[in-house]
Amino acid sequence: MSGWADHLIAAPIVVPMLAGAAMTLMGDRRRGPAVGLGLASTTLLLALSAALLAAADAPEVRIYRLGDWPASFGIVLALDRLSAMMVALASVVGFAAFVFSLARWHRAGAHFHPLFQFQLMGLNGAFLTGDLFNLFVFFEVMLAASYGMALHGSGIARVRAGLHYLIINLVASLLFLIGVSVVYGIAGTLNMADLAARMRDVAADDRALLEAGLAVLGIAFLVKAAIWPLGFWLPGTYAAASAPAAAILSILSKVGIYAVLRVWLLLFGEGSGASAGFGGTWLTLGGLLTVAFGSVAVLASQNLARLAGGSVLVSSGTLLAVIGLGQAAVTGGALFYLAGSVLAIGAFFLLVELVERGRDIGADVLAVTREAFGTGVDEEDGEPGERDAVGVPIPATVATLGVSFLACALLLAGLPPLSGFLAKFAMLAPLLTDGGGAPPAMAWVVTAALILSGLATVVAMLRAGMDAFWTSPAGTPQRVSVLEFLPVALLLALCAALTVGAGPALDYATAAAQALHAPADYLRAVLPAAGGGG
Repeated sequence: MSGWADHLIAAPIVVPMLAGAAMTLMGDRRRGPAVGLGLASTTLLLALSAALLAAADAPEVRIYRLGDWPASFGIVLALDRLSAMMVALASVVGFAAFVFSLARWHRAGAHFHPLFQFQLMGLNGAFLTGDLFNLFVFFEVMLAASYGMALHGSGIARVRAGLHYLIINLVASLLFLIGVSVVYGIAGTLNMADLAARMRDVAADDRALLEAGLAVLGIAFLVKAAIWPLGFWLPGTYAAASAPAAAILSILSKVGIYAVLRVWLLLFGEGSGASAGFGGTWLTLGGLLTVAFGSVAVLASQNLARLAGGSVLVSSGTLLAVIGLGQAAVTGGALFYLAGSVLAIGAFFLLVELVERGRDIGADVLAVTREAFGTGVDEEDGEPGERDAVGVPIPATVATLGVSFLACALLLAGLPPLSGFLAKFAMLAPLLTDGGGAPPAMAWVVTAALILSGLATVVAMLRAGMDAFWTSPAGTPQRVSVLEFLPVALLLALCAALTVGAGPALDYATAAAQALHAPADYLRAVLPAAGGGG
């Protein structure tokens, strides 16, 4: 180890693990100490992620070997630009969701606080680990906590959706274990860098079986990324979950995206011999189908929570479609898009609960009925004062929520001037120019998918916004505490910061993408004896 600072790489895993263990020992009756410990843990994670983000903005990859064992035998944690960015996103969304939950949601059911901490532990471990077996371990920690988070609270709809989510992810875990077993049986290692170094020299007779094992592993990742047709569970599950649970669950789909990025570009890059580019076309096609399915889900949504779930599908599909194209410049734009979409969707899930508070049950369904069949009341009729009214007074709370909703709409639809538009432009510009040559047909298909999905989001958000704030507002004035609105404001402020600082942020994302497509520094750091080439 080069110094005490290297121990900070393990801190995003250790801090929530210790906090969650202490909360479990304290029991659920002592919520006061649990709240204080949870706030200290999430705040510390914010500081740690900022420090790691700054430390990772360099060409070298920082490695932490637990017990100082060699990479082939021990547990290795790796910090590069991508893992640091994902840990920072998880920490920010986790902090916002935790603060939001303190208003009342953390009291809606048992064991919220330890589940939340173990959720963060699993997320950070999945982003930092350097081998497939420990990726499986942290996946299971993350999923076990997410089962409790999805079921937290009461209600038949929440239990039904949570059980669907549990069954689907148990099947995905089984596929993950099968894939890992096949890979280890053929390659004799599960360290990702060591496996990448051996890909070129795999015997021809074993290569097909190794690729099949990695394909099974990829299916497990893609279930988590909610690719079509494996993502049907997502809108209903996230819509049924409580607002803070849905916000933190929304980043789980990006764990699947991260795993695909890390494993696919490391094992099937240019240095992998006959396996180079394996499955890339299927990734793009699956991503395009997911964008189409997500766009239909967004347009068909009759409540804001399912609209947010459909937006997660559109985001995941967009990322998979452009990642499968295998261009470093396009991947850089995709990473910038990933950062903005995680923050925007997290803010939208929290905002949905505030917007729908006070509305009548079934108001969204009634709105759809009214659009289709009319109200049955002549606009000239009504109460005597209604025809003479010049305007409608808008309370400050409604105005604030309306502006926040508009910001979320612009971000999710990718409209100017916010970061969603800049991210889509950053993906499409290198995709269409293609080094000055004529772009291939697939580039035009991806471009059309991104534009049409944005149009679908605009239509859905406009319809939902007009219904929520204009045609059928809440029956009683919303009462929103500062503790509830501040997390939404924080996430939207970070989206605004990405817009203002788009240049440095995109440079960071581009550097991360270039390192993923040319992983010599990663291999050299994890396997010093291999000299970076394996």
